[in-house]
Amino acid sequence: MQQTDTRAATHSIEVQRLAAGVLSLRLAGEWRIAHGLPSADPVVNALDEAPPARLIVSAKGLAGWDSSLLTFLLDVHEACSDRMVPCDFAALPEGVRRLLVLATTVPERDDVKRQAEAPPFFDRLGILSLAMWRYTGEALTFLGECTYSFGRLLRGRCRFRRSDLGLFIQQSGAQALPIVSLIAILIGMILAFVGAVQLRLFGAQAYVANLVGIAMLREMGAMMTAIIMAGRTGAAFAAQLGTMQVNEEVDALRTFGVVPMDYLVMPRMLALILMMPLLCIYADFLGIFGGFLVGTGMLDLSPAQYIEQTLRWLKFKDLMLGIGKSVIFGVIIASCGCYAGIQSGRSAAAVGEATTHAVVTAIVWIIVADGIFAVVTNVLRI
Repeated sequence: MQQTDTRAATHSIEVQRLAAGVLSLRLAGEWRIAHGLPSADPVVNALDEAPPARLIVSAKGLAGWDSSLLTFLLDVHEACSDRMVPCDFAALPEGVRRLLVLATTVPERDDVKRQAEAPPFFDRLGILSLAMWRYTGEALTFLGECTYSFGRLLRGRCRFRRSDLGLFIQQSGAQALPIVSLIAILIGMILAFVGAVQLRLFGAQAYVANLVGIAMLREMGAMMTAIIMAGRTGAAFAAQLGTMQVNEEVDALRTFGVVPMDYLVMPRMLALILMMPLLCIYADFLGIFGGFLVGTGMLDLSPAQYIEQTLRWLKFKDLMLGIGKSVIFGVIIASCGCYAGIQSGRSAAAVGEATTHAVVTAIVWIIVADGIFAVVTNVLRI
């Protein structure tokens, strides 16, 4: 009996039953995956029709081959193994035989399939709990090292380059002014629009100045500046320190006896602590200016009336509350960015994850801290 697969002109499959119950499989032609993956059905049909004593595979007419030939032979080998028929691949090219040996030496294990499946719920809960416990310990350790470093700074023993501090101040301050300006003016205008919609119903458009001024000084100025800096500067700190971890620069500093917390973290933290109050004040005034544009341009308020209404209701404690928030937010942003960078893995993917982690963590803790401020100021009636 003889069967031939001629679906593709580039390769041929000839199955022939010989004497003594031997089944011969002859392969010829050009076997390329670009020409399509051949099917092992002719061989399987011959095996099912009358199981032979063994299968001999030859490839005298083989002109060229790639992984398509290996895939076909693996299907044939699997079909013979299921039917307990020995396979003889001795007549194949040496390269094909070596690849077949590698592919069939170690069978697929069941535990590999189990590992690919999702673990049970309680296993995931335990893994998450252990990860949170480990993260909490590492974060507390980092905060403790920051505290020690700050103590060394007060005693004049913190070693870092003053030029680095100046560079970080420039990056965290002057270079952040354009984006802070844009967001602050837009926030002020949005607050004025939102307030005007309701205050017009009562003929109290003048109180838009109160709304914008108090909201900017107490909440939105510090909050929006912090969120901007978390996405801009906090992410930059995490990426810089993460890249230094990849290049083993942090390990080199430790080898030279330099404390990375002093040399890398402290100047970045000082820069944000110094710049955040200034950026907050800048954002407050621009936000009020944005409300001024809406109030005088669309609500028929005179510039003198708007300014008088703003100055009458704003208090110094409102400004100081926003500045105090900005200092805490600066500490949070710098801590989250530097912690994510220092704890980063040593790969490009790990640096990206550290950057994302720094931004998300900083924004979450900014919201939490602002909520705590809101509760405390309400209790103390500030």
